[in-house]
Amino acid sequence: MTPNLLPRFRSALHEPRTAVVLGRWLGAALLVCFLTGLVSHALQDPPGWLTPYLLSRPVNGYRVTQGLHVISGLAAVPLLGAKLWTVYPQLFAWPPVRGVAHALERLGIFVLVAAMLLELFTGLFDTLQWYPWPFPFRQTHFWLAWLATGGLFVHLAAKGPLIARHWRRPAAGLPQRRAFLAAVTAAVGAVTLTTAGQTVPFLRGLVLLAPRRPDLGPQGLPVNRTAAQAGTVTVPADWRLRVDGPQPYRLSLAELHQLPQYEVELPIACVEGWSFSARWTGVRVADLLVRAGAPAGSGLLITSLEADGPYRETRMPAEYAVDPLTLLALRINGEVLTADHGFPARIIAPNRPGVLQTKWVARLEVI
Repeated sequence: MTPNLLPRFRSALHEPRTAVVLGRWLGAALLVCFLTGLVSHALQDPPGWLTPYLLSRPVNGYRVTQGLHVISGLAAVPLLGAKLWTVYPQLFAWPPVRGVAHALERLGIFVLVAAMLLELFTGLFDTLQWYPWPFPFRQTHFWLAWLATGGLFVHLAAKGPLIARHWRRPAAGLPQRRAFLAAVTAAVGAVTLTTAGQTVPFLRGLVLLAPRRPDLGPQGLPVNRTAAQAGTVTVPADWRLRVDGPQPYRLSLAELHQLPQYEVELPIACVEGWSFSARWTGVRVADLLVRAGAPAGSGLLITSLEADGPYRETRMPAEYAVDPLTLLALRINGEVLTADHGFPARIIAPNRPGVLQTKWVARLEVI
């Protein structure tokens, strides 16, 4: 900071050591958020080369990684605010540009801060299912994550010598720094404790700021997309499951109930960060594939009754399709599915994003 700015910014906390400490915490949160976000993106929309390597186990894999993604993202919000407060006097340094290298550094910082702010706040709005923007959230969120992470590493390289000088705790610390960092820690802890319960069961009683409590909803489970929104409140009276493959066939709901029924306990884990386990009863998808004469290693194209929507059709890799825990579910917690939960039949599979647990299933096609 230049000397002529000292009267304007009186706090002793506008200094490198405080910025380095906050930067370490913020960097750790962003790294966890970035890596778990890559997992989520890969499971939702895997590139063709990755599909054969997707795993249906561990059962709670997506629940854990997406829970960590949202927890770390929410924790990063107060951390970013504190970090920006510490360094914002640099915005008023004069002259604003001191050469080409300095101009490029400031441009890089602008891109980094803008990407981080957009990434965190669009993610926060996603947990609320509020999208007040014209661009597609998931694709934009994905590329912003790369931009923010790349900008972070460039910034670390540019500020490496300064960070190294202030990495270790000085012999005589500032009392104000300790108090400030304690306040930031308390803010991050409060945000985490009052939101993480939507994923972490033993914190469920503290979900004061979480967008939803995951054990509340029809049949004891929340609903993101209702039957009214999907246009599936009324199922055609002649509904029959269509299974297309080398030996295609159709089954009525009564015929599905006559097939061997299996019960599994699996979570619904959604991209908004909430998850909850339920007992699902239905027919193994693997058995339906065998009856259709599916070759070994076949996947599925699953089509819903809903007329439109980004997940009206979903693909299920072979690893999931043959897993004995993957069901075409007909019941939840011992009750016939309601329309909001996917009546007459829905998919439930382990380690799978909630948006891909297709409801109101009309057709299974061997691919």
